[in-house]
Amino acid sequence: MALENLQKERIKKLRNIKRLGINPYPAKSNRKHTISIARKMMGKKVAVAGRIRSLRPHGKITFADIEDASGKIQLLFRQDSLKGEKYDFLSNLDLGDFIECGGEIIKTQAGEITVDIDNFSLLSKSLRPLPSSWYGLKDVEERYRRRYVDMIMNPEVPGILEKRSKIIAAIRDFLINKKSYIEVESPVLQPIYGGTRARPFKTHHNSLDTTFYLRISNELYLKRLIVGGFEKVFEIGHTFRNEGMDRMHNPEFTMLETMEAYADYMDNMNLIEEMFEYVAREVFRTTKLNYQGKSLEFKRPWIRVTLTDLFKKYTGVHFSEIDTLEKATSLAKKLGVEIKDYMTDGEILLEIFEKKCTDQLIQPTFIYDYPADFYPLAKRKEDNSKLVESFDIYVAGMEMGTNYSEQNDPEELRKAWLAEKKKAKKGNPEAQKLDEDFLQALEYGMPPTSGIGPGIDRWIMVMTDSPTIYDVIAFPMLKPEKKPLRIKVKN
Repeated sequence: MALENLQKERIKKLRNIKRLGINPYPAKSNRKHTISIARKMMGKKVAVAGRIRSLRPHGKITFADIEDASGKIQLLFRQDSLKGEKYDFLSNLDLGDFIECGGEIIKTQAGEITVDIDNFSLLSKSLRPLPSSWYGLKDVEERYRRRYVDMIMNPEVPGILEKRSKIIAAIRDFLINKKSYIEVESPVLQPIYGGTRARPFKTHHNSLDTTFYLRISNELYLKRLIVGGFEKVFEIGHTFRNEGMDRMHNPEFTMLETMEAYADYMDNMNLIEEMFEYVAREVFRTTKLNYQGKSLEFKRPWIRVTLTDLFKKYTGVHFSEIDTLEKATSLAKKLGVEIKDYMTDGEILLEIFEKKCTDQLIQPTFIYDYPADFYPLAKRKEDNSKLVESFDIYVAGMEMGTNYSEQNDPEELRKAWLAEKKKAKKGNPEAQKLDEDFLQALEYGMPPTSGIGPGIDRWIMVMTDSPTIYDVIAFPMLKPEKKPLRIKVKN
């Protein structure tokens, strides 16, 4: 039967239910037990509720299965246990409807735990039939667009989202209870976007007649808190970057950002590996996890290697040999790496590194000491001013977060931001903006400080063996649907 005809049949049943004087969408349920608890109450009366997943009528008895968030259970409806009209009402039910049921927990001859129903009522009438095949869809995007159906049809989807919740809870527990950090909240709407390089989403505040931006980072506000006297702060929240979408990128994503006074980037390498070893043990009860056929070990210590050494290993060239824009451009062409006209020599070297070196970084790895012109907010190394005290985390070939010792010299930061302004004039759409208020904050004094900024969604991807970031976000961003299908229901 065509989908449209199936929907028409359900609408007929809905009208019939209303004619019987029954509310098909009551406001309250009288559920007393979850299904997982009810299954343990053999011989006792229960009151359960859930979505109908199967209906199997056999004359004067009907078997059904219902499901709630805790599990599934079989129902047994007997005509001799229910009033005739009540049993006949079963003909108005469909797969996908929500019902509540009361009865005794028994075992059938087949050994199936079952509710022997003595009363039931409708909680919600489903007007759209559940698909008979969901993962057979050729258009995979449809799964993400109808994510609620994806969750119904595939138990792995809510399972991943439950793991997501536990991972984030473990991160919070570690930072607050093990490391004495304070959780804070910073503005999502910002008059000047900053903290990293990215293109922002722009909006307008009507009352103030002012342009604001959805934050691309919360870093500068956490540093303001350090200036204000806090010593250990963190925030887990949504960040927005106006960029493309692929298996590792969603324009709205979740980041963890920390700031700690009197710490440097080496301290934060220790923090990262300790934190994610803790998360693995707490959530998965092991430090060994599989990701897409690769075995990953999160137990400390992780691999640590300088970007210079890794670059030499995979390109055969040492950083110090590439000291001009011309040499960097020539090397990129030689290696077949596409670059932009506005890139500096350091940015070109970093682009080469990301395209030619990172695929091999499978185990959790810290790559440290990056080109200074790419991280204006980081402290330069005292023994080599062309590099900064920074590190990126790589796992399974994916970049998992950028971290560094924070620049706390207002004059040096102003110089770095003025250099960014020149890059913007040359056409770099992601160049950082100069923030006078933040420079003023630094002029009051900020102690040596370092922070971390791991992208939570990618960590969850790896730890739940999910191939794309779309799998770990409940509702990932998609191109708007041109004309959603509507059902017309007449009373």
